[in-house]
Amino acid sequence: MACDLWLVPLVDVLCHSPDNPFAEEIAVYDKALTEAGLPPVPVYAYMPGLTGDVAPVAGFDYDALHFLRRAYLLQLSGLAVTPVDELGGDYEQLLEMFEQSAQESHLVWHYDHAGAYVPVDFPRPLSDDQLLEGGGPLGSSHGLLRELEFVAPSIGIDPANPPAAPVPPAGPTTLEEPAAPVPYDNSPFARERHVWLGLHAAATRSLAQGSMIIFS
Repeated sequence: MACDLWLVPLVDVLCHSPDNPFAEEIAVYDKALTEAGLPPVPVYAYMPGLTGDVAPVAGFDYDALHFLRRAYLLQLSGLAVTPVDELGGDYEQLLEMFEQSAQESHLVWHYDHAGAYVPVDFPRPLSDDQLLEGGGPLGSSHGLLRELEFVAPSIGIDPANPPAAPVPPAGPTTLEEPAAPVPYDNSPFARERHVWLGLHAAATRSLAQGSMIIFS
């Protein structure tokens, strides 16, 4: 099944518009951030080159996202990061054995069909009843980028000089729609690398542009 990542520019032309489609979500995120003693979602008066248009930044399939999460948990736990052809019981065992670590990970503890990452730095995902009823735990773009850089070497990526990011989807895909094929990569971690590159592009642009990352 296909999973899209979109960037939502946090600029006043969008966020202060009465027609802002993300107003309710941002209000929930602001509440969770404030209760954690953090600043609210930043909204910028002006960002050169940004008009407030929401645009896709990456696309991949759900299984591949879990492949990357599995690699991260293995690396974090000091276990060998090995390639797999399909998700098996070992991933569920990892989630159970290292539940605390998983819940403190911006990469792992995040709904893969909804939710957001915001350009505010905090050590672990935020969660409350409102967040869990909506898009799930709220992640930090800073935290996501740190975790991507941590897991990168185990799947053959130099985080200081990664390959070019894949071309983003031309438009939205549906849950039932198959994800676009992974570009040719002779690595045994081709699927993990494809997701890594998409998430890395989203995280770096989120921080550089002041954008929110959303799953759809």
